[in-house]
Amino acid sequence: MELHSFQHRRILLDGWQLAPAKRVGSGGEEVSQLGFDTSQWLPTTIPATVLAALVQGGRCGDPYTGMNLQAISREPFQSPWWYRTEFPLSETEMRRFTLLEFDGINYAANIWLNGRLVASAEEARGAFRRFQYEVARAVRPGGNVLAVEVLPPGPGDFTIGFVDWNPPAPDRNMGLFRTVQLHFCNDVSIENPCVRTDLDLDTLAEARLTICADLVNHRDRPIWGVLDVRMEGVQITRELYLGARDTKTVVLTAAEYPQLRLAHPRLWWPHDMGRPDLHVLDLRFGAGPEVFDLTSVSFGIRQVEDYRTAEGHRGFKINGRDVLIKGAGWTDDLLLADTPETIETELQYVRHMNLNCIRSEGIWGKDETLYHLCDRYGLLMMVGWSCHWEHEQYLGKPVDERYGGVTSPEDIELVSRSWEDQLLWLRNHPSIFAWAVASDKLPAPELERRYLEIFRRRDPTRPYLASTGGFGSEQRIICREELVSEVSGGSGVKMLGPYEYTPPVYWYTDTRRGGAYGFNTETSPGAVVPTLESLRKMIPPEHLWPIDACWDFHCGLNEFSRLDRYREALAKRYGAPATVEEFARKAQTLNYELMRPMFEAFRVNRPRATGVIQWMLNAAWPKMYWQLYDWYLMPTGAFYGAKKACEPWQLVYHYGDNSICLVNDRPSEGHGLRADMRVYDAESRLFLAAYLPVPDTDGTPATVFRLPPLSGISTAYFLSLRLLDATNAELARNFYWLSTRPDVLDYQARVEPWEYYTPSRQYADLTMLNRLPPAQVEAAYEPGANGGGVQVRLTNHSDRIAFSIELLLTDEGTGEPLVPVFWQDNYVSLLPNETRVIAAVLGSTVRKPVLTVRGWNLEPVRLSS
Repeated sequence: MELHSFQHRRILLDGWQLAPAKRVGSGGEEVSQLGFDTSQWLPTTIPATVLAALVQGGRCGDPYTGMNLQAISREPFQSPWWYRTEFPLSETEMRRFTLLEFDGINYAANIWLNGRLVASAEEARGAFRRFQYEVARAVRPGGNVLAVEVLPPGPGDFTIGFVDWNPPAPDRNMGLFRTVQLHFCNDVSIENPCVRTDLDLDTLAEARLTICADLVNHRDRPIWGVLDVRMEGVQITRELYLGARDTKTVVLTAAEYPQLRLAHPRLWWPHDMGRPDLHVLDLRFGAGPEVFDLTSVSFGIRQVEDYRTAEGHRGFKINGRDVLIKGAGWTDDLLLADTPETIETELQYVRHMNLNCIRSEGIWGKDETLYHLCDRYGLLMMVGWSCHWEHEQYLGKPVDERYGGVTSPEDIELVSRSWEDQLLWLRNHPSIFAWAVASDKLPAPELERRYLEIFRRRDPTRPYLASTGGFGSEQRIICREELVSEVSGGSGVKMLGPYEYTPPVYWYTDTRRGGAYGFNTETSPGAVVPTLESLRKMIPPEHLWPIDACWDFHCGLNEFSRLDRYREALAKRYGAPATVEEFARKAQTLNYELMRPMFEAFRVNRPRATGVIQWMLNAAWPKMYWQLYDWYLMPTGAFYGAKKACEPWQLVYHYGDNSICLVNDRPSEGHGLRADMRVYDAESRLFLAAYLPVPDTDGTPATVFRLPPLSGISTAYFLSLRLLDATNAELARNFYWLSTRPDVLDYQARVEPWEYYTPSRQYADLTMLNRLPPAQVEAAYEPGANGGGVQVRLTNHSDRIAFSIELLLTDEGTGEPLVPVFWQDNYVSLLPNETRVIAAVLGSTVRKPVLTVRGWNLEPVRLSS
């Protein structure tokens, strides 16, 4: 047994074993777990679901490839499983009071320690409850045995869920999916410390802090002690009396302790607004030389507010400044098998794409890694419950049409206590800017009143969303009457899709559903097909082409179980592909073309638009839908489309009115800017050029130019936009491929059963791209300046545009794509006779990366160092 020290007097329990349960006893009977024959048990680490442990231990095949997941029997996971570990305790540790803590059990457990029943499954129940048990009388010096009989979630249980994003895990993620730890204290424990901020929002020159924590006396006698509070030059002591078995919430305010008034504090900002500075608070409770307990917590000094626009849309402010939410939806791995390394890579990707937010529908994570890293990287988080509990087909029991599945007194009690547990666990993270207690529907009034009481008592510092669905000023017919809470009113946000194929013009012209106004908490232009290399990993060779049921299996569920709409759009816009290679190439171009304008439109439409969450960011398993990068951590064309759209400043093509707009998140630096705009036909002939000064703005989007009618140009044509500084140095570039045959949407159509999709009556015609004259592109590359990547030099030696060039780095030995990879730009196009240098940083050191350069109208180039 190995003990890992992680915070003063807490140790994580490791060295577990796993086996199907054969009941040894129940109820109040003693069970001697020491007598188990565990020689055939599977060694595992915690946290781990049952299926994740079986896959990692080689007892179950790869569930991610082909249709293997379908072949895994559900039957073994209908019954309980044992988790068992042994751990030693020293005489010194035995002199302290011992608390056994479970951060996440899915779904219930009988917990035994040294043959004693610590808690039954009737008590230790609920995937999002956190449990703490006093076990001072059950532990003993030397060897100890902890055995946990985990019962699986059943129909109607409020468990972990992926809704329609992908097939559910066969074990429904049963197991100890979060940490198990021992907490040693001397009679009194410090629980739930937190720091709240009240800023002078006019000057940001002063912050008034409030510090609070719960002190719990575990003994049957009163205790006097001194609470010692320290943080960066601040020290406060306070004498306290705790009655026998007493819990006291201690609150220290700046009014009482002037040292909690901080002058010119270092603030926490989203990364696109400033530095995400963090601080550490140390708490110690003791009497003289005796320390009862001590703990530390990281926090940020920042203040969150919400506001309403004139139309009633909700927006958010950080430290008094409006922030446009540019985010995407997070999911954990299908088996909850993420690692700290993969999580960090994914959040680095979020920053690399210039996004500033992730939305977590479902409170994810095996531990606080996700939340700590968002704090560090300056990424906002919207955290709340999943809609998994709001629909009968996922919850497994009848639900209320308005309130979902949490309606009975028993369920309200369980879920409200679960919410309080999660809020106390996470409330200290400055990255979390809003709590969402429902998704598609509303909480029942009695449940919402419980939520609000918890917020007032435990965390009044953040805006609260009764639902991530809602209404905007022009949506009353659709949902105003349905999603206005009787308790808290309207949410001021919307969640009206789309989730399927959506052409670029939609975001600028839709005024009733998901278009670029208000805060769209969940939306997407639809399927995002992975790159060719990822397709070859997830689809067996015999199913790779033509597209068949194996591809469909890697879509989603229900409405999203096929690629029909995506394939139709690809064929009509770009021409039907004949091979999987052609399909993958055109798919990345389509991914880019569809993703970029969604983010651009919300930026162009500020301040009427206050935020957008792309559904989704990542993938729980290898799939075809919604991701910006795939399960293998391979960026798609959508990744680079989002990255381009969210650059700090940019010239943007407005698909709705053919104008060119400036978006600028750095108005203080945006003086003397100029716009270089060029239109080329499909033969790469310059059709129109303009070189204009760009007006200075305060950050509000501005129209720079409006394209005139382009009579006589080819059906497909190109638009190049360059933003230059006062010295004509390039600050940003954008490149569009457009059609004189416009997309036409049928806004009057009703699509059953999924009304949040607007069908197309006409598709833009970009098929001329298949007949582009060939370009001659020379490529060269060398190690990057920092030694951790490469610099690629691309030279177009022809008078033809080289269109949609993909840069790919692979391992010379295995041929596998190198990930993570952070390209400065990708899927780029070169103007005639243009040279460009593009850098990439790799997440790991590779001695000999191979560079492949491929595009629409050039011969592939493969270079090795």
